[in-house]
Amino acid sequence: MRKSKSTLSYSVKMVSTAFLVTSLLAACSPGGEQNSAESGTQKSPDSKSQISIMVPNFAAETPADNNAVLQKLEELTDTDVEFQWVPSSSYDDKFNITLASGKLPSVMVVLGKTPSFINAARSGAFWELGPYLKDYPNLSGANEIILNNASIDGKTYGIYRARALGRNGVSIRKDWLDHLGLEAPTTIDEFYKVMKAFTENDPDGNGKKDTYGLIASKFNGPWDIMQVWFGAPNGWGEENGKLIPAHTTPEYLEALKFFRQLYAEGIVNQDFAVMDATKMTDLMVNGKGGVMVDVADNAQRVEAKILEKDPNHTDAVDVLPAMVGPEGHRDLPTSGYAGMIAISKSGVKTEEELKKVLAFLDKLNDEELQMLMSSGLEGTHYEKKDDYIVPTTDKQKLRDLNGTNQILMFIPETRGLTVEQTPLRKKVAELQKENESIVIPNPGEPLISDVYAQKGPQLDNIINDARTKFIVGQIDEKGLQDAFALWEKNGGTEYVAEVNKLYAELQK
Repeated sequence: MRKSKSTLSYSVKMVSTAFLVTSLLAACSPGGEQNSAESGTQKSPDSKSQISIMVPNFAAETPADNNAVLQKLEELTDTDVEFQWVPSSSYDDKFNITLASGKLPSVMVVLGKTPSFINAARSGAFWELGPYLKDYPNLSGANEIILNNASIDGKTYGIYRARALGRNGVSIRKDWLDHLGLEAPTTIDEFYKVMKAFTENDPDGNGKKDTYGLIASKFNGPWDIMQVWFGAPNGWGEENGKLIPAHTTPEYLEALKFFRQLYAEGIVNQDFAVMDATKMTDLMVNGKGGVMVDVADNAQRVEAKILEKDPNHTDAVDVLPAMVGPEGHRDLPTSGYAGMIAISKSGVKTEEELKKVLAFLDKLNDEELQMLMSSGLEGTHYEKKDDYIVPTTDKQKLRDLNGTNQILMFIPETRGLTVEQTPLRKKVAELQKENESIVIPNPGEPLISDVYAQKGPQLDNIINDARTKFIVGQIDEKGLQDAFALWEKNGGTEYVAEVNKLYAELQK
């Protein structure tokens, strides 16, 4: 059989929801079932199970049919696997066209909770996997917060592809701390004092007052992270069994007052509201700012750029966890996943077949399979050296791995050897793992709001614009409350009502 199939070009058309749902329902009905030879999980002539997988490929070339990596995959899983490679730039369009056709492969990589996937899942095109995960040694270790984040109406229609849930952290110029004789901060109060010293006490020793304690940009992420330190909810908070938006809480206002103080005292760069987020790292590398609150792995990128300029400037950067605030140690998580692996009902028709596919996906989380699909074969695609690997530079050999890591879920964790890690990279990885115990979940994450689908950008802009204007002193507290009232008038009240209706139904 042919082991892989490359989808290189097709017309791009918007598929209407009505047509999509009609096609899906037809595909799931007895009259709409496709011939078993077209896709799905069957028995191949040598009695192995057969699985077809639709995967995005971010490289220009696809792996060759029957290459050594794919052969090893089939050997280790006792499965005949057919990959349907789709260029990443066209994946969303191909995904929608495939859904509308009703001829779905066994497994599909889903890049996000798009309207088409939500409609398809609700229409019964994909298996609901929640009740089955407990029966598999790796999948049973899935993180409950991430499962909730990836769910639709509280149901699991795909196995998430894990990313660091506790990814956020504080990147800081350690050489500035050392120069000023300061300890790394652990609380919000200590954090403020360090940033103020970085602004006023010449941390780089050039005799000029030309540094900022905190680097920010028009990207909202850092403010979102820090307001959680103060006790503000992650998106939605729960009060007396009801969900309330974060911006309506007293803790949110306290955080904004702190941000306003930083701006008024010149501790944060005064052009943050218009500065592109890509320039944040450069300011820190060039000695203009001492702290960034963003993803923790920014620290290793800053370190790499500093070492490019001066290989002897080691130990210049450190990474710290969230600061302890009035309600303890809290951190804003990421969603914890980058898409998911969904199993179609047209390609996998029976529960018996479903369990075989789940066993295959479960095995992909074993260390040997994670190493195979991400790094290839030892002696061909990499060599082992001490406790790390050295990948080959042979582009022809590396072609075997184009797209293969897209089906990895890393549940319950990432396993196996990686390339050599610097001490800072190791610390970043450790910090992100430790952060999982302090992240604050968003109870509204699995709720799919029609109001937000229509008015979400407008509602978000009202709150984000008001926050920025308050921080820079363009509006006062009354102006902030006026913006909140505008948010309610422009759909916010309707949004809150709908979210609470969905939340109540989820609790039943």
